[in-house]
Amino acid sequence: MHLASADALAALIPDGALVAMPPDNSLPSIAIAKALVRRGAKALRLLGVPVSGFATDILIGAGCVAEVETSAVSLGEAGFAPRFTAALKARRIIVRDATCPAIHTMLQASEKGVPFMPLRGLIGSDILANRPDWKVVPNPFSEHGEDPIVLLPAKQPDFAVFHAAMADQEGNVWLGRRRECATIAHASKAALVTVERVVEGNFLEDERLASGAISATYVTATAVAERGARPAALLDEYGFDQAYVSDYARAAKTEDGFRAWLDREVFATAAKAAAA
Repeated sequence: MHLASADALAALIPDGALVAMPPDNSLPSIAIAKALVRRGAKALRLLGVPVSGFATDILIGAGCVAEVETSAVSLGEAGFAPRFTAALKARRIIVRDATCPAIHTMLQASEKGVPFMPLRGLIGSDILANRPDWKVVPNPFSEHGEDPIVLLPAKQPDFAVFHAAMADQEGNVWLGRRRECATIAHASKAALVTVERVVEGNFLEDERLASGAISATYVTATAVAERGARPAALLDEYGFDQAYVSDYARAAKTEDGFRAWLDREVFATAAKAAAA
């Protein structure tokens, strides 16, 4: 299904949904994040796969988020995510601490249709004390005495949200090298994808493109949103906009600065596009 805009995709996400988003270095859809802000989304539960960045921070700042599960929230070289930090200090959001391997493991369990998967690297860490949903059990196959292993429950997001270079007429989406988004799409109940363009043909019938494509089977809806990953980079098409993120980080240090940034970059730009 191809929809008219990122706003149309955001309208499919109900309040309270569990939404999985990739990090800033792996094709986030900033266009859908901004559209969720415009929609006035509430009580979203965000899953950073495996870390969270720019999109998560603007959604938190706009009051759209009730809970975040991630291994980190950061703006990279621009420093801490200011609206996340403020919300955490004010206890306006719940944070479920995780690790990068743990998040991927829980999604892979859902992807494979199994109720849980084991992971050893968490043993000995403090994080287990704060995750009662992760179970430490004896390895049933051990032949050498005590051998604990952690079982992680399958995680099935309601929606996977990300950006891609292009979709074809059949609804397949081409990601190139960034296969993390394929895991998210496979594990989630639905996948909403913004793309730079829609092209003719079928990626899955092209030997050069098939390995970097996600089948339309896993894609619920797409919409064209040019530069929809900005300020993140998009493969070889455009680079990371460090100046844009640094400007945001300075503005978002205060509530007033963040609101001014939202008015300029989320609401005013949408109004200009609608009037064009």
